[in-house]
Amino acid sequence: MTPPRDDAPSAHTAPPEWRPLRVAVVSETWPPEVNGVAATASRVVAELRVLGHELQLLRPRQHPGDTAAHEPGQAEVLVPGLPIPRYPQLRMGLPSRRLLRRLWGLQRPDVVHLVTEGPLGWGALQAARALRLPVVSDFRTNFHAYSRHYGLAWLQRPIAGYLRHFHNRTACTMVPTEALRAELQAQGFGNLRVVARGVDTHRFDPAHRSDELRRRWGAGPADLVALHLGRIAPEKNLETLLAAHAAMQRRDPRLKLVFVGDGPARGAMQQRCPQAHFAGLQRGEALAAHVASADVLLFPSVTETWGNVVPEAMASGLAVVAFDCAAAGQLVRHGHNGLLARVGDEAGFCAAAARLAGAPGPARALGAEARAVALQLDWGRIALEVEAEYRRAIARAPRPGLGGLSARPA
Repeated sequence: MTPPRDDAPSAHTAPPEWRPLRVAVVSETWPPEVNGVAATASRVVAELRVLGHELQLLRPRQHPGDTAAHEPGQAEVLVPGLPIPRYPQLRMGLPSRRLLRRLWGLQRPDVVHLVTEGPLGWGALQAARALRLPVVSDFRTNFHAYSRHYGLAWLQRPIAGYLRHFHNRTACTMVPTEALRAELQAQGFGNLRVVARGVDTHRFDPAHRSDELRRRWGAGPADLVALHLGRIAPEKNLETLLAAHAAMQRRDPRLKLVFVGDGPARGAMQQRCPQAHFAGLQRGEALAAHVASADVLLFPSVTETWGNVVPEAMASGLAVVAFDCAAAGQLVRHGHNGLLARVGDEAGFCAAAARLAGAPGPARALGAEARAVALQLDWGRIALEVEAEYRRAIARAPRPGLGGLSARPA
């Protein structure tokens, strides 16, 4: 088992009843898949291991050669999966209820943490309830809001109903902002707890800025680079992105636009914006360098529950232009460390973006303040908040789990 971190509860600082927990984490997506859910869930798991907890990860097999990893403090169970429509690089797990009942019936976790609400998550919820295991969940993706961007608006209400039914069967649902908590509560969701998200300020750092990358993009030291970071997909409000880029270029013809990411709308964007640079998916140090080498993040999406790219850009020293919602609504102070527009005010978003065109000075001043805010988003503190929710769920459960926790291949 991984030794606890120095600032974790210990025999010297914690009450006598404190003990490490055995946690089963269920997620339909996991690194090396590139998306916000995989990135944040894996970071929480890593921090929980540092605190000394024992983790069991249940996820779909990502490809035929995929094998379960076994590391100190963490073991994996792989289940069959199917490609997700329109996102064939991602897979959803099959329900696997019988497997999980058998596995957890023999080796009970203290708590089950459901990261995603797909078939695997539903099967895990059913198995955990049958075994009277405490369950907590995350609300990480606005699937019901996404549906209208794919010609499936008629599914919005049924999907919202399923999500409400799913989450209301758990001891608590963790959401990243107070605004989202209020929104979901108004829709009939209960047991909502606000637990923020963190950012890796060592990886996302202005020190990773690359003059070579900027030369590749055609940007000189005094030129401004605007960035789209994330999936290139309809739900990201790409029309507003293009309108903001046009407004910036009218003031600054030398402005460069860079897309970092991939998605179903990439081809259309390349046709409509041929002067932009499309860098594709980037990971690790390369991703950090691409982000830090820009000056402004244009983030017009309004379907996010959080939006990891906002704190990542802020940590990298970028000025953020966004609508006043999700992570931007919580972290950005208009005119101090970024610029905000009211949700739905496309003209206001474009005007905010245009304010930063013409010279890099104002954007870089906002970016420096943004970096200072991001430095406060410590993942270790957030892991302690997640642990506290686990312990509340366990305390309310009729029977706490007992016994060891290990994994075996599916």
